[in-house]
Amino acid sequence: MIPETRIFGSSKIIGSLGAEQLTAIFNSLFVSSCNTKLEGGANEPLYLPAGVNFEFNRLIFRCDYISSALHEIAHWCLAGEERRKLTDYGYWYHSDGRSRAQQKIFEAVEVKPQALEWIFSIAAQHSFHASADNLLGDVAIGDCFFQSVVEQAHVWCREPMPLRARLFVQALAEFSGINPLNCCLYKFSEIKSL
Repeated sequence: MIPETRIFGSSKIIGSLGAEQLTAIFNSLFVSSCNTKLEGGANEPLYLPAGVNFEFNRLIFRCDYISSALHEIAHWCLAGEERRKLTDYGYWYHSDGRSRAQQKIFEAVEVKPQALEWIFSIAAQHSFHASADNLLGDVAIGDCFFQSVVEQAHVWCREPMPLRARLFVQALAEFSGINPLNCCLYKFSEIKSL
């Protein structure tokens, strides 16, 4: 059962959240309720389910990069119960240099996580960069992917997002004092890409 209450009350921050604050917010919500810990400091992001070697599910982000943490949290919030039993949710991943067909598959599964990451970023007062994650590929990324991310962010401003995502957004908003569920915050002209 995921808790309805949060420990951060009406504390406000000036500037964006740091990695330690973000980790504390996530862990206060989900260590007990979902047996999942957020950890930084890795060379590459990774999700590891609990097992013989680990008491908790481990959601690991790159170095102390807030963007990496928010992106990994978005994937975790969207992954279903069965996916959360698998390393990296059982998803395939082709590194840079994907073909046009591989890139289309990547983009199709990245719209929702990146829209959610953007909402988290606004709530955490952190910059967001949409990523086609194919810097070495020969495939040009069209505006369609980025427009889809904007449209999905708009959907979640109007309609309920998955429960764990909603709880995390509420906790970030309580901590920062920012309401990230305003469609006006998500415009194609303001999306930055990597």
